[in-house]
Amino acid sequence: MTQKTIRYGLIGTGMMGYEHINNLKLMPGAEIAGITDPVPQSIQLAQAFLGDELKDKAKVYPDRQAMLGDPNIDAVLISSPNFTHADVLRDAIASGKHVLCEKPLATTIEDVRDVSALAKRHKGVFWVGMEYRYMPPAARFIEEIAQGKIGRLQMLAIREHRFPFLKKVGDWNRFSKNTGGTMVEKCCHFFDLMRLIVKAKPVRVYCSGAMDVNHLDERYDGRVPDIIDNSYTIVDFDNGVRAMLDLCMFAEGSKNQEEIAAVGDSGKLEVFIPDGDLVFSPRRPKNPQTFHVAVDETALRAGTHHGASYYQHQAFLRAVRGEGPVEVGADDGYWAVVMGLAAERSAKERRAVEISELAL
Repeated sequence: MTQKTIRYGLIGTGMMGYEHINNLKLMPGAEIAGITDPVPQSIQLAQAFLGDELKDKAKVYPDRQAMLGDPNIDAVLISSPNFTHADVLRDAIASGKHVLCEKPLATTIEDVRDVSALAKRHKGVFWVGMEYRYMPPAARFIEEIAQGKIGRLQMLAIREHRFPFLKKVGDWNRFSKNTGGTMVEKCCHFFDLMRLIVKAKPVRVYCSGAMDVNHLDERYDGRVPDIIDNSYTIVDFDNGVRAMLDLCMFAEGSKNQEEIAAVGDSGKLEVFIPDGDLVFSPRRPKNPQTFHVAVDETALRAGTHHGASYYQHQAFLRAVRGEGPVEVGADDGYWAVVMGLAAERSAKERRAVEISELAL
């Protein structure tokens, strides 16, 4: 029996939109049937990524409402700027189509409460784009901890030392009002990983962060950027585990961009990306062991997230076909934003923030 082709519509065809195009082109049974973006240059670039053969099949819609009203579109992929997500999601959920929304779900506590509640009642697949879960070395790391490799988890440390924020259309990502702040925009990935690995609810967040190096000389219509470029964040969970995030966005010379270490009562496990190495260090006997997790070259070439977008799209397509579960749902998106907003508040107010101050 031949499976139905799933027809995708892309809402937002900027930088992340191009990555989704490259990966969807590799998915058997997926077709990019439509694109929409208010910026003509973004549409033109998307068509270039599609290529001559595919661009003729992808209808250009004047706006999202026209796309969402078309019964020929089965699933929509939202990769518009952060500050548009809440309004786009309200329309997308109302359409009844399957939804994959890039992180973060929203940029304010009011909006993330609203859209996550709507998403829970959505009859179609609702998926939040948390690519970092799907980097193969990170996925193996998460699996090993879940299987008890280090015994009972007690401490989790995540480090991302990377390049500054890239320039985006209209420079929207230079201002916290548009992004939700760096701790939402960038770090929701890591707060999601914390919850996934720790398997508990966050209780309080303490973040010390500032904009110390990047964007200091930039001006946009006389406005000065206000986004954190480095921070330390500690999160306490209700099962006694504590987690830490070390973020630096002026460390592009680093050998590895992401490093994660988990320590349990019987050992430690580390992962290094892009090296792809995992190091297991048992307490006794002292005998560190290194093993490598390879990533398919096709997946690596299709994006900038160490193959993660490729594997995430495979999982989303399975869910749409009813062949697999929704692996990253509304609750995951909600908590990642809540933790990010708590970190932003903590950095600004220089105090620990109880999650109960934000979460219902």
